[in-house]
Amino acid sequence: MENKEIARVLWETADLMEIAGEDSFRIRSYRNGATAVEGYPERIAGILRDPNRKVTDIPGIGKGLATVLAEIVERSSCERRDLLLQRFPPTALEFLKIQGLGPKGIALIFEHYRISTIDELERLCQEQKLRVLPRMGAKLEEKVLRSIAQYRQRSGRYLLSYAEGVAAELIAELRQVPGVDSVTPAGSLRRGRETVGDLDLLVTGPQATAALERFIAYPRVTEVLGRGENKASAKVGHEGLQVDVRALPPDTFGAAMQYFTGSKDHNVAIRTRAVKTGLKLSEYGLFRVEDDSKVAGETEAGVYQALGLAWIPPELRENCGEIEAAAEGRLPALVEEKHIRGDLHMHTTETDGRATLEEMAEAARRRGYQYIAITDHSKALAMANGLDEKRAVAFAKQVREINRNGLGIRVFSGIECDILKDGAMDLADGALAELDLVIGSVHSHMQMEAAEMTDRLLRALSCPHLRVMGHPTGRMLLHRDPFPFDFDRIVAEAVLRGVWLEINASPERLDLNGALVRAARAKGARFTISTDAHHPKHLDSIHYGIVTARRGWLEPADVMNTLPVDQFAAALETQS
Repeated sequence: MENKEIARVLWETADLMEIAGEDSFRIRSYRNGATAVEGYPERIAGILRDPNRKVTDIPGIGKGLATVLAEIVERSSCERRDLLLQRFPPTALEFLKIQGLGPKGIALIFEHYRISTIDELERLCQEQKLRVLPRMGAKLEEKVLRSIAQYRQRSGRYLLSYAEGVAAELIAELRQVPGVDSVTPAGSLRRGRETVGDLDLLVTGPQATAALERFIAYPRVTEVLGRGENKASAKVGHEGLQVDVRALPPDTFGAAMQYFTGSKDHNVAIRTRAVKTGLKLSEYGLFRVEDDSKVAGETEAGVYQALGLAWIPPELRENCGEIEAAAEGRLPALVEEKHIRGDLHMHTTETDGRATLEEMAEAARRRGYQYIAITDHSKALAMANGLDEKRAVAFAKQVREINRNGLGIRVFSGIECDILKDGAMDLADGALAELDLVIGSVHSHMQMEAAEMTDRLLRALSCPHLRVMGHPTGRMLLHRDPFPFDFDRIVAEAVLRGVWLEINASPERLDLNGALVRAARAKGARFTISTDAHHPKHLDSIHYGIVTARRGWLEPADVMNTLPVDQFAAALETQS
């Protein structure tokens, strides 16, 4: 099992323990263990199998939890979780995915109504029976109903990062088959969608079909769904992601890549364009209608060229103007990872990070970055040991000394300052003025009405020291929807005040999303792409931020941290 899968079992167990009203210290130990496992740079499963290593050497993992981890790695669950799932309905873990309830709320509902399904919970809300329970009301019923609808909509979706990990694992396996030349992902993974429903892999080579047998025999395949002459389908991993592997002849590879990459709307528009020019397009190639002779198909670029189009980057293929732009020669020169000169959002052991400033700086230097900003939390996040005014000012002084001594990389002093409920910043202006970069983020009171939240963000934008609006919509993919606010109004104010919008590259956030990025760009917004890293390995997540930026049609000039260090430092000094 991967670390994230192990951590998920620990999180679920802690939630079930909270539903059961168990000891808070024990619950906290499971949650701390989940955090430690999720952020650890090595595979926990590998450490457990190494007789020379001890998993208890990892901070936050004691002897009791080490036994639990070994059990989880062995059979994807643990005794405590199994016993709790016997006590509660099998769907208890589904209830935990419904926003607004939480473990204590679920326990209360179970106690009073003995329900066991999401359908029954929905019926309780429709019949207005939740509002009679303590600490619940009509607004909660409405929120739960919305959350149930959203949960059903996103069921069966997987984070882009998870799907990419499965793809990499399978590609490495299938490339070992003699006679396989290439294994390439297609579908929504290739387009960089933030969540993926299933995974498409295209295999070419003289023995491409042999890869199908290798695939269905792979140890992580949990269920074979089908095996044909040129295609095999199966569910992979504990999460049950469906993977379709197709064996292709080389002369159809380009057409197949175009077809299976999608999106559906893009493909419909492309096929319509083909028909208008006397051609027909399928996964087998581009053909003339009159005599069925083949025009293109070996490469994607050849297919697009034969249709009078420049090759369209996969991230743009959503039928949102990219075909017209390709025909008119005005596709954007999209930002690439090589353009990024620094990372502007990261945390250290000073608050809730897992590495020191020096360790984060060294990791960034090894990536070839010219600069970073250290942006630990402010005091409102007490559980993260957030910085108060005194510590923030001392930190700014420390960074100035570090830069004088030299680390081989420029460090900007910063902070991720909480935007409080009333829109005020969490630290006083005097302290913020000492820092090079202030990110303002919402971490609490996300249930406000849209008008209230808009006013809150507008007040935050009036702070003269605010430079970046962090993860602007507050969403957590597959877990928490964006909070409501007037996006157009906030973007207009940010542009007016010279505040940059963050594309948070954490694969659990990817906030802003591509559509909002493109809308904000059209209004003149500038952006940063940053990882929100809490560990050096999290710097690798910049890849997901780049993909999201590309889905928003961004070019390097739209992204502030593509600037060389001196130009970026000058930009920090300039306030619109």
